[in-house]
Amino acid sequence: MGRGFLIAAPNSGSGKTTVARGLMALFARKGYRVQPFKCGPDYIDTKFHAAVCGRPSINLDTFMATPEHVRELFGHYGKDADVCVVEGMMGLFDGYDRDCGSSAEIARVLDLPVVLVVDAKSAAYSMAALISGFVNFHDDVRICGVIFNRVGSVRHFAMLRQVCDDLGVECYGYLPKRAELEQGSRYLGLDFSEKPESELLIELLEKNVEWQRLLELSNKNKPSCSQRCKKDEPTGRTLIARNEESFSFIYQENIDRLEHVSFFDPERDVPCLDEVELLYLPGGYPEKHLDALVKAEETRRAIKDYAERGGRIIAECGGMMYLCKEIVTDEGEFPMCGVLPYCITARKEDRKLSLGYRRFTLDGKEYRGHEFHYTQFVGETPPSVTQAYNAKGEPVPTPVISYKNVLASYTHLYQLPTRN
Repeated sequence: MGRGFLIAAPNSGSGKTTVARGLMALFARKGYRVQPFKCGPDYIDTKFHAAVCGRPSINLDTFMATPEHVRELFGHYGKDADVCVVEGMMGLFDGYDRDCGSSAEIARVLDLPVVLVVDAKSAAYSMAALISGFVNFHDDVRICGVIFNRVGSVRHFAMLRQVCDDLGVECYGYLPKRAELEQGSRYLGLDFSEKPESELLIELLEKNVEWQRLLELSNKNKPSCSQRCKKDEPTGRTLIARNEESFSFIYQENIDRLEHVSFFDPERDVPCLDEVELLYLPGGYPEKHLDALVKAEETRRAIKDYAERGGRIIAECGGMMYLCKEIVTDEGEFPMCGVLPYCITARKEDRKLSLGYRRFTLDGKEYRGHEFHYTQFVGETPPSVTQAYNAKGEPVPTPVISYKNVLASYTHLYQLPTRN
């Protein structure tokens, strides 16, 4: 198994996602088996990774999971890969509390070298102060080299390479400043409806980045393979809603820990729920597909009937919205499943960002996850069966809703409850 490396940056917007995605695609095109990973709770970047690597991208998060669990994940999913590429989040040392939960912490936990992607637009030798600061900030974080982004010319790159030479830091190359490389965005992150591969990006990386040296770097000090994380206790059939956009924010480890899993598309399929022990409705963008969801009336009715007769449902964010009475947008009111007697507003004037890690205790066990949405409940917040807290232990108004055998919340859980 290749040891791998972690791609990080001084701050968000430096181009680490572009470089990470491009290198994954380049390595895969060269015939290498690439295992992608993503630091933090992000469930959108992982879609790009899976598209270019042909295998699921795995989240590594030291708030939602223990360091031991993170090492198990890295060892298990990377055991048959030629190279493991880990994309960082935000700035290298940005965590939920100083550098706790940061990309730097993941690098320490896995003892991975870090490749720093630096936005060099409109800068030259001043980069020396920035790079020196990051390289020398923590002795236990090994920044092995730099890739410069948004470089204006060959002459500009020559000045930047001089910076690395003076500091004794490896320079692995650069990406030129090109408007075609800029990525679109949506209000919840990158627009994953765009084609994930860019021929131009792959060509520029192959030409201007010493990718062979990155492969050599990744094959140093191969780790031992960790024992596979135990699956949950054997259960009956689990049915998961999955659609490219409306139900798609799923942590891969949640799926892999379950037994007897199958999928259905709520926009097109009428599920048979007679022998289903758990119906899992993950998040996504249901507000972008309301016409299709409304037309699938038989599906909505089947889900409501399943809930009313005591069927077990876990619904997260978009999945919870789907279970509500209706979703209101600037275009009108759209009836949903009607399991929960609440209305959700997705109107532009009602948009309000709710963001951050969440934890709560249920049946004596603590659960952790992440919340990221702009939609809101109409009127008063529904009553919660437990108090939710953020990463620093401060109470937050996020409700955890229980109805019969249904558990619903805006929180995307990393580990699903074994029972309600």
